[in-house]
This record gives sequence, structure tokens and C-alpha cells, in this order.
Amino acid sequence: MKVLMINGSPHTDGNTMIALKEMEGVFAKEGIETEIIHIGSQDVRGCIACYKCAETGKCVFDDIVNEIAPKFEACDGLVVGSPVYYAGANATLTAFLTRLFYSSPIDKRMKVGAAVVAARRGGLSSTFDELNKFFTISGMPVASSHYWNSIHGRNPGEANQDAEGLQTMRSLASNMTFLMKSIALGKERYGLPEQEERVATNFIR
Repeated sequence: MKVLMINGSPHTDGNTMIALKEMEGVFAKEGIETEIIHIGSQDVRGCIACYKCAETGKCVFDDIVNEIAPKFEACDGLVVGSPVYYAGANATLTAFLTRLFYSSPIDKRMKVGAAVVAARRGGLSSTFDELNKFFTISGMPVASSHYWNSIHGRNPGEANQDAEGLQTMRSLASNMTFLMKSIALGKERYGLPEQEERVATNFIR
């Protein structure tokens, strides 16, 4: 099994990375393969709603989004980590996720998603909610911990002092592992749930 981990911080070794690494240690013990991709320092533009991806199966901008799409398809779980900017996720990360989720035609159902957020003090819950919406619109079960998936620290390395935050990350990784393994067994025995043809209703006609 494999988990794709997205670091949405521009600082590759900052507090968001500390949280992801804490999870990675648990995944390694459970025999789960991981790969961490650094997005926060990439040059990623936002979606322009050109809808070309519906024709070609990939984004019209041939960059990191199209590069990561096959890895997204191959993974069993996706962890997305971000620092908090004005009570929201890093804009580069949200541009990446918007294009990745919209342009990739893969069936995302039953891939397990987990959001991880890091901040000096506040804005964690709103950022956590923002990231979870990418999973919940895609049929992806959301992994949780014994507390909201957050860790505190401002300067690089300070998150190592947040014992509760680190424990939250370990618990999250354990729960995510259990969920992925359980889903794999369920898919083997029962398959995926039947899916109706989508009905799209516009409110203004």
C-alpha cells in the first residue's frame, strides 16, 4: 500500500514537514510505502476553467499537476499538509489541489484522505475544513485522529515541542493505516459501491 504526502509549505523542512515525518514513521512501521512531494515552493498557477481537461484527461498547463496525477491514481491514501495563512491554506497548495482533483479523471472513491495543518496559534480549524472539502466531494473517506489534525509552531523546528500535536499525527497515521487496510479488504470482498449516473442541477437556468 502507498500513501502520497503533499507538503504545501514553501519551507521544505518547516513545521508542516515535522508533522508529515511523524506520520511517515508510523506508516513505515506498518509497512506502508510513502512519498513526500513538496508543492509550496513550486510555481503553480490556478485553474482558468477552460474545461480542456474534459477532452484530454489532463490539465492544459503541463506542470507538476500532470506529473503528480499518476501518483495520485496509484496511491491508497493522500495526506495534504499546509501552514496557515490568514486562516486558510497556502494559495499555491490550493491551486495545485484544485487543478489536480478537477483535471484527473481517475476514480477517487475510497482513497483515504487526511489533512494536516500547522500554525503559530490560530486559523487551524478553518484551514483543516478547507482541505477536507477536496476529499469529501470526491468520495474519499477522511481519516481522523483523537484531536483535530493540527500542530503548533512558528519558527522552523518549534513543532517538535508540541508533544500533543506530534501524538495527534501518530494517532492519525495509525487510524489512516487501519482504514486503508479495511477498505482494501472490503473492496476485495464486496467491490466498490454502485454509483448512479451523476445528476448536475443548476440553480439558475
